[in-house]
Amino acid sequence: PEVLSIKQDTYRRLGELAPEHTIFATNSSTLLPSDMKDATGRPDRFLALHFANQVWHFNTAEVMGTEDTDPKVYQAVVEFARAIGMVPIELHKEKAGYVLNSLLVPFLNSAMALAAGGYAEPKAVDETWRIGTGAPAGPFQILDIVGLTTPYNILVNSGEDGQKLAQWLKSEYIDKGKLGLASGEGFYRYNA
Repeated sequence: PEVLSIKQDTYRRLGELAPEHTIFATNSSTLLPSDMKDATGRPDRFLALHFANQVWHFNTAEVMGTEDTDPKVYQAVVEFARAIGMVPIELHKEKAGYVLNSLLVPFLNSAMALAAGGYAEPKAVDETWRIGTGAPAGPFQILDIVGLTTPYNILVNSGEDGQKLAQWLKSEYIDKGKLGLASGEGFYRYNA
């Protein structure tokens, strides 16, 4: 999950077990690799390699180093991404949320604010978005694909407005076992 302390602890443990030459990459959606690099014990061989959800359909791989990432390591990870059929998206400096989530998270939060505020039902928000833009999925369909615990963890660690949305998401969906596509129900129901 998007919880910094868990990621730091995981990399600390891995750093103790892996050979010195091992390159570590985080797939964090919103956390900066510089906040985890020291825990690895190899900050020069640590960076972010972020895949989109449903990577088999949306094959972007955002590559983001830190000030300490060795340029040769960065390039090796770009080539690795390309070799496994991904389209490397190179970021020149650290940005929480990379490119994709810097655009996606505010969009999803706006959709949740509409539903949580009682302005419109999730289905109406999705329908409006799909019809108005020609997009194949609306924000609540996207949230179900992502899984509701990830946006919850992002929101709970954000400002006051984000925490209010986190509480709404938790009480109305997560506490009821509605976690998204993986659990068979989120904002929509899915056949198992």
